[in-house]
Amino acid sequence: TNYPVVEPVRSIAGSWQVGFDPAWGGPEQVQFDELTSWTESSDPGIKYYSGKGIYNKTFDYSGTVDTGKRYWLDLGDVKDTGIASVQFNGGDLGVLWTKPFRVEITGLLKSGQNELVIEVINSWRNRLVGDRNLPAEECLTQTNIRTGSGWQLLESGLLGPVQILSN
Repeated sequence: TNYPVVEPVRSIAGSWQVGFDPAWGGPEQVQFDELTSWTESSDPGIKYYSGKGIYNKTFDYSGTVDTGKRYWLDLGDVKDTGIASVQFNGGDLGVLWTKPFRVEITGLLKSGQNELVIEVINSWRNRLVGDRNLPAEECLTQTNIRTGSGWQLLESGLLGPVQILSN
């Protein structure tokens, strides 16, 4: 099978530090108490953000890392375009672009503190929706594309649940 049978061994829940590009209206750094869509934020800089969001999380893995097993990091769901670049304990694990948003971390996972960095990129649709009703001088985008009332916000960001899986 292309996908080995795996079981969750640790959920990576709780708060995340998330950084956005202020040039595109986002806050430089903010804390998400849980993983939710950017569009659920009351901050318009996040709600209508389009571009790259960088999620940072340090977490404790209190289990024993069994050298006879393989381990994977599963991101759960990534929206809107579903593109995520992953770094785990300093290792660049590449870009995930389709379900399952999963990458092997065997050899990188360690007992104790682990560091996870996930860059998520969405399309510019939400920024266009946010700019739709702003005066031209306040718009962050400059385009001839017209957004009608049928254009709604698309869920964006790392939605999770983020888990460590093993076989």
